[in-house]
Amino acid sequence: MKIHHCNQLIGQSLPVAPPRARLFGASRGQSMLEFVLVAPLYFLLTFAVIDFGRMFFVQMSVQQSVQEAARYASTGQHLPDPNNPGQNLSRVASITQEVEQNAIGANVTSVQISSVAGGAGSAGGPGDTVTISVTTNLALMTPMVAAFFPGGVYTFTSSATLKNEPFSPTQTN
Repeated sequence: MKIHHCNQLIGQSLPVAPPRARLFGASRGQSMLEFVLVAPLYFLLTFAVIDFGRMFFVQMSVQQSVQEAARYASTGQHLPDPNNPGQNLSRVASITQEVEQNAIGANVTSVQISSVAGGAGSAGGPGDTVTISVTTNLALMTPMVAAFFPGGVYTFTSSATLKNEPFSPTQTN
């Protein structure tokens, strides 16, 4: 009797998909359509995470290099001149070189150094207050994210202000 019961189940016809859906694979087409609808958003978010992570890294690197350069400026020291052995660079050139050497991954476009007593272009003397300001342009890597920024470039400025230490006044140049 059990065999007869199974034969009845096997003999029944199951619902069949329309012939066109069977030919082209309806589920495959649906998956493709879902992918086409979701892929642009997925890629935009993925590339945005990469580009914004790089932007924040470079911004932190530039800020750190400005703080290091300001600390260096406050000591009154000079870097040796690579083109003239035995001579030193000016304080302003030394500070600018400090910023450029420490700014990892950044294209430093402008370094401005000024002091309260000496004005623009001066690192000041002992006890003076010096300000270092750096402007950086960072070209974004992905066109999808770059479209949200003017010219595809992220521009930012970082600055630091410190009071100079009491160093010898002969070190001011």
